[in-house]
Amino acid sequence: MTFTDEASFEESVIENLKRCGWDDAEGVIKYPTEQDLIDNWARILFNNNRERDRLNDCPLTPGEMRQIMEQIADLRTPLRLNAFINGKTVSVKRDNPDDKLHLGKTVSMRIYDRREIAGGRSRYQIVQQPKFNVRSEVLPKRRGDLMLLINGMPVIHIELKKSSVPASEAYNQIEKYAREGVFTGLFSLVQVFVAMNPDESFYFANPGPNGEFNRAFRFHWADFNNEPKNDYRDVVHDLLSIPMAHQLIGFYTVADAGDGALKVMRSYQYYAASAISNRVAQHDWSKRNQLGGYIWHTTGSGKTMTSFKSAQLIADSGNADKVVFLMDRIELGTQSVREYRGFAGA
Repeated sequence: MTFTDEASFEESVIENLKRCGWDDAEGVIKYPTEQDLIDNWARILFNNNRERDRLNDCPLTPGEMRQIMEQIADLRTPLRLNAFINGKTVSVKRDNPDDKLHLGKTVSMRIYDRREIAGGRSRYQIVQQPKFNVRSEVLPKRRGDLMLLINGMPVIHIELKKSSVPASEAYNQIEKYAREGVFTGLFSLVQVFVAMNPDESFYFANPGPNGEFNRAFRFHWADFNNEPKNDYRDVVHDLLSIPMAHQLIGFYTVADAGDGALKVMRSYQYYAASAISNRVAQHDWSKRNQLGGYIWHTTGSGKTMTSFKSAQLIADSGNADKVVFLMDRIELGTQSVREYRGFAGA
């Protein structure tokens, strides 16, 4: 499909996203400021935490939201903010005088559960043309194309280009925005960027305010047989749909403390880790004469991360008491343990 202008392409992407789980009852959030999105997040936090032992049916105040934003500012990097998002809860000291039970006390609120997919308290919202703050008045005002919010948090940012403009230009635009400092404040929560035109897409982890944009770590999405998916409708359906986008943020990003970088798995790594953990979950271990299995990767394809993520998924699911790694030489074992510790944040 050919689009001669970016606006019509943007609308088509939005319609495809709506059909793939991003169909919040309140509709698309159009042209919001950062404060508009902070207020939206405050409403979602309130609705998801109204119980007596949490917010006690008393909304969050601007001061309490400032406490949360200060925590985000202190964490600063996508790596540390990944732990914040996946930590499930955030705490504030209540200053709402209506909450007499908790006034002056610390309360904990649910923000995101990677296992609560497409149900429960999870909300999936599309933001169209968010307005960015700029660090200097001499810089032009900026607006993004699309953002995807999970429970009010902007976790995926998408830049679009029409048919005649390569997707690499959308990548360059994201890099330019990052250098201008627009992905700060609430927008620093973005975990994954997507650069897209109708016929090509890249996705990559947010390198953060001081990180380097490295073209080697921007990936095309592919199918199970590693055949690239180029049509934007396939990318929306396979990568950006719910439940996949929810799982991408919760399960298939890796906060690597070893080098301080947030990483996102390539499509074949996702398929491998998912296939291994699913097979373990579905297997009947009571049968005799058990058979083994394997998934192979070529040299330099990210085997260590795939094996770590597979083990993490199996361990988190409770389908195994222990996962054993077998190495064929000491040097490889030493290197792998060092990388595993980095992936685990140890």
